[in-house]
Amino acid sequence: MRIQRFGRARELLWFILLSLLLGSLVMLLTGSLSLERDVRAGAPLNDFQAQLAERVPILLKQYRIPGCSLALVQDGEIVWSEAYGYADLDRGRVLTADTPMRVQSISKSVTAWAVMKLVEEGAIELDAPISRYLKSWQFPESPYSTEGVTIRRLLSHTAGLPLGDVFTLYSPGQAMPSLREKLTRETVLTQEPGTAFSYSNTGYNLLELLIEEVTGQGFSEYMQAEILLPLGMKGASFDWSASMTPPPPVGYGLNDAPIPTYVYPEKASGGLFATAEDIARFTLASMHNNPVLNADSIAQLYSPASHDIGVYGVVFDAYGFGHFVETLPNGARSVSHGGQGSGIMTHMQVVPETGDAIVILTNSQRSWPFIAYLLSDWAHWRGFLAIGMGKIVWGRYGLSAAVGMLLSASLLLCWRPMTAFYMRQANGENAKPRQMRWMRLAISFALLGILAWSVSQKYLFLTSVFPVLSVWLGLATLIFAVALLLSAVS
Repeated sequence: MRIQRFGRARELLWFILLSLLLGSLVMLLTGSLSLERDVRAGAPLNDFQAQLAERVPILLKQYRIPGCSLALVQDGEIVWSEAYGYADLDRGRVLTADTPMRVQSISKSVTAWAVMKLVEEGAIELDAPISRYLKSWQFPESPYSTEGVTIRRLLSHTAGLPLGDVFTLYSPGQAMPSLREKLTRETVLTQEPGTAFSYSNTGYNLLELLIEEVTGQGFSEYMQAEILLPLGMKGASFDWSASMTPPPPVGYGLNDAPIPTYVYPEKASGGLFATAEDIARFTLASMHNNPVLNADSIAQLYSPASHDIGVYGVVFDAYGFGHFVETLPNGARSVSHGGQGSGIMTHMQVVPETGDAIVILTNSQRSWPFIAYLLSDWAHWRGFLAIGMGKIVWGRYGLSAAVGMLLSASLLLCWRPMTAFYMRQANGENAKPRQMRWMRLAISFALLGILAWSVSQKYLFLTSVFPVLSVWLGLATLIFAVALLLSAVS
């Protein structure tokens, strides 16, 4: 008995030591160790600019991101903007600060302003069913009543609608379905309206139709005249144009494959093209008097409307109207929205009461860790201590530890003296060898099945958040599954 206890203690000690060693090695090889912060909280802007100039190229190379465009707002003014890297790797085209980029779901925040403008004008009511205002289109047959699909619920993603098609892309000029045709295909309720948060592009595209029906104008024209130009977003447009100068950048997928500029039949949920400075001007609108919305309407946009927001709750506290909401450690309220599409990732973070904001636009789907690093640095510099998206940085430590543990377990399984110890223990007092063998076989095949399923998916949330470490996790899981299989049949 004493020998068995000693064996178990030695086994645990080896497992811990190997896990720490291999986890640290994985962090080193993948660049997961935090870069040193050189700038203290409250340092002059020039110091933070210098830090970005040093760190951004390193991070772009580390995550294989071709380019990014950044803008900073401080004390209610745009104080800096810059672009790094390339808009098109094959042609060697450099990304510049005046290059319009598809900002993806940041578009929802801008669309929400347009909806609230119509509410202010008395053209629509927040709690009215949207069907009241739709004269040329009606909902397809759904398992739930569409009377509960109100404008408030559409703005807060609680209308019971699905995410929608996010994979079908169209080249500019290519024939594609109309907005109404897309809505007829996708606007089928998946749950009772008002019962739960469910992030929905389809819901915001339905708001696009609402704006067109109520105003009698095309969505893009209305947004240009009533929202974008009044807010000073002169380089922004919901319409792609061949005359855009410079042209939008090429996007790059998780596998680094180039994705040329594309368009969607719908625009409200992710169709806005803008520069980082354009989005910075949008963030300024809530810090000063503006010609679009009054303070009460902005307060509604920024007030929590949905608290239980699923996986988004890991980094945010709630969702308002077109904005995620969180309370920072210093007590300030921050609102934000990110965007992700084929080959593009973006983020804007705003702290209206302090007059601070940061905008990050990239042409790569590998950018979440990059964005998290920059947000964490910015929050440290501005004295906010931490920001929700910064948890992605900490998550990489946990994932590295998981990789280390899987590799350690694989080594121990292949270590013959330890395996012999397991079998002697099994033949003594514990599980029968046959039971252990079948258990190992079952776990091994289950892991291999999960890996096969993961490889077959077009999109995996884990891979998107951790583009480098997810590959290591997959390899470590494969090694562990094979080691387990071999130990079961030997």
